[in-house]
Amino acid sequence: MKRVRINTGFVALVFKNGNYTKVLTEGRYWLASGTTAILYNMVKPFYPTIDLNILLRDEQLEEMLTMVEVKDNEIVVQYENGIFKNVLTAGRYAFWKGVTEYSFSKVDLNEIEIDKSIDRSLLQKPQLLPYIRVYVVEDYEKGLLFKDGRFEKEVAPGIYFYWKNPTALALKKADMRQLQMEISGQEILTKDKAALRVNFFAQYKVTDVTRALVENKDFDRQLYVLIQLALREYVGTRNLDELLENKEQVAPYILNVLKDKASELGVEILNGGIRDVILPGEVREIMNQVLVAEKRAQANTITRREETASTRSLLNTAKLMEDNSMLFKLKEMEYVEKIAEKINSITLSNGALVVDQLRDIFSPVK
Repeated sequence: MKRVRINTGFVALVFKNGNYTKVLTEGRYWLASGTTAILYNMVKPFYPTIDLNILLRDEQLEEMLTMVEVKDNEIVVQYENGIFKNVLTAGRYAFWKGVTEYSFSKVDLNEIEIDKSIDRSLLQKPQLLPYIRVYVVEDYEKGLLFKDGRFEKEVAPGIYFYWKNPTALALKKADMRQLQMEISGQEILTKDKAALRVNFFAQYKVTDVTRALVENKDFDRQLYVLIQLALREYVGTRNLDELLENKEQVAPYILNVLKDKASELGVEILNGGIRDVILPGEVREIMNQVLVAEKRAQANTITRREETASTRSLLNTAKLMEDNSMLFKLKEMEYVEKIAEKINSITLSNGALVVDQLRDIFSPVK
C-alpha cells in the first residue's frame, strides 16, 4: 500500500498492471501494490499515454473532459479565457474542464471567405498565417478578384483575407491615377519624304477597370500601338514645313482619332503632344542654311532701309542749309566744335590767314 496526495488543479489516472482503472481528483488516497498513478495538470491540455477511446469508457473521466474533433478539411481556433492560444489541425483533442475556460471556433477550409466571428487582428498571428491568403489593394488602385480563373467581383481599396485551400484565387489590380506613356524614337517619313524621328508623350487614365483587365490583354501595350499608328498617320500625311509649323495640332488630332478606341480599352487619353522632332544630319544642315539665308536677307533689308532713311535725312538737311545761310553757319560751327574737342593745343607761326578764317566762321553773316 502507498499513499498519494492530489493537489488542487491536478488529477491522476490510476493503472493496475498497465490497465486503466479509475480517475482520482483532489484529495489523499491509498493505492494497493501493483497500481500506479499518473498525475496531470488541469491547466494544460490532456495528452494521455494510452488510446483516448479506452479512457473515455470511464463516464467520470469523460465528464471531466472537453473533446474537440478536427477533420482533414478543418482547423479550430483555440481560446483560453477568451484569449487566442493556438490553432488545432486535423485530429482529436481533449481539454480539462473546471480550471481554464476553453472556447473554440471551427473553420471549414473548403470555404474561401473568413467568417466575421474571427477577430481580424488574429489573422496576422504566426499560427494562422499558413492558412491565409492576403491581398492588398492600395488607395489609388481598383482590383478584380478571380476564382478558379473566372471573374468573381470588383474590389475596392483595402486589405483582404481568404482561407488557403485548393480553390485558385487571383487578384488583378489597375492603377487609377493619371499615367504617362512615352512614344520615343519613332522614325517616320513625311509626305515630302523627309525622314524624321519623333518623340511623343500621352497622359491617360484608367476609367473602366473591368474592360482594361478582363476584356483586354495588356491594355497599356495596345494603347501604345494605337498612339503609334495615329502618330504615323498624322506625320505621313503632312509636309515637313507644315509639320514643324503646326506641332501643337498633333495632340488634338490623336485625342480625337483614338477617343472611341481608347474607351474600348477602358482608358481615357487626357493630353499629349510632340516632345521632340529630330531631323537627319543633312536635312538639319539644309535647314540651318535656309535659316541663315533668311536672317541675312532680313539684315540686308533693314540695312538698306536705314541707309535710305539716313540719305533722305541728309538731303533734307542740305536743302535747309541751302535756303538758310544762318543754318549753314551753325553747321560749320558745330563741326569746328567737334574738331576742337579732339585738339589739345594749336601753335601758329605767321598764321594770320588761319585767324582770319576762324574770325569769318564765328562772325555773323552780314
